Amino acid sequence: MPQEILMDIFALLDTPDLVRAGSVCCSWNSAYTSICSFGQYKWPQTPCLIYTSESASDNVAFIYSLEEKRTYKLTLPEPPIHRRYLIGSSNGWLVTADERSEMHLVNPITSEQISLPSVITIEHVSPILDENGAICKYRYSRHTADSVVGPPSTYSLSTLRDRFFHKALLFFTSVGSYILVLIHNPFGQLSFARSGDEKWTWLPPHSHFEDCIYKDGLLYAVTLLGQIITFDLSETVVTTKIIMDRKDTYGAERVYIVEDPFGDLLLVQRPEVSIKEAPAEQGHEHNVCASQATYQSRSWRIAIYKVCAASGKLVQINGLDDHVLFLGHSQSLCLSAEEYPQVKLNHVYLTDDFKSVSLKCRLRRRLVIGMLNLETKIMDEFVSPRPWSNCMAPLLMILNPRKMDLAFHS
Repeated sequence: MPQEILMDIFALLDTPDLVRAGSVCCSWNSAYTSICSFGQYKWPQTPCLIYTSESASDNVAFIYSLEEKRTYKLTLPEPPIHRRYLIGSSNGWLVTADERSEMHLVNPITSEQISLPSVITIEHVSPILDENGAICKYRYSRHTADSVVGPPSTYSLSTLRDRFFHKALLFFTSVGSYILVLIHNPFGQLSFARSGDEKWTWLPPHSHFEDCIYKDGLLYAVTLLGQIITFDLSETVVTTKIIMDRKDTYGAERVYIVEDPFGDLLLVQRPEVSIKEAPAEQGHEHNVCASQATYQSRSWRIAIYKVCAASGKLVQINGLDDHVLFLGHSQSLCLSAEEYPQVKLNHVYLTDDFKSVSLKCRLRRRLVIGMLNLETKIMDEFVSPRPWSNCMAPLLMILNPRKMDLAFHS
């Protein structure tokens, strides 16, 4: 079969099928390579769940396909993925923090890895050196643009990631260019790095950020209070504009900003939920599922608003109609269920992004992971029993078999 026809067929496949097709023979692999090199595959793909398992080796991760309802095993590059924290995913790339609290971009399909600028180039982190001049600890400064909120703390290389990182997102700004945005402590401040940067750039004076998206050349960031601020990162001097100046009551919740298929902005509020774990059955490695009533808990209180930037108001909507939301430590997404028949319309797919999720994992507390029916208010699980480890929370992500064109400096 001519390669052009093969490429036309392969371009319509979801990533798992595309990868399998590329391994059949040399001519099919050539078509697969050409599609990946030039980005000619269908995009976006159906989201998947990525996680590690205690029963697998340190370099192994797993992809659970929501389309096929089956799991794929992946071997990823050093440092071991099982020992890293997943602090974000977007555009097919994972953002990870290793045992030295250094960050890497990882493409789980191509196994490509890119080192991000060092954590010590962030405004609030400085190195502590041992007698040989090697970094042995970090000094973490608790300050904002307006005040010092506490004395500096000293953390080991691995502990800093528990205290400092919240969420990281990758955005493509043009062909071959991208930015990485990091939401971090103290108080949910922003820093970013462009492709080619050797250090992170701090974005004062605002704080308490929860989520961000990149739209029409601007970074839109939302705070815990529902305030929405835009940042123009295209120039050397960053300019900002407050487009939604809200002062909601502070609460224990997550806040997200997402663009729907029509180009409108949505603001979503999701309460923090603590799920009590059911007792483990004797002889079972993983804890059994909590009762349905317990698992539903308070998640039904998710509130969705349409953002009217012109009036500075939010309009609450009761459902998503034929759309579906994906929320968590990943890039927030709103997709058309008509274009993705494998997912359920008027549902919210959730992964746990509690600020101390790593602690919840280590304590083996039940993570809030599942799909919420906005009509019935019932939460169902993706897969049961839960196969992931207790060292990191699973993430939802859209796979991307295309390699990155540019890298950050080491």
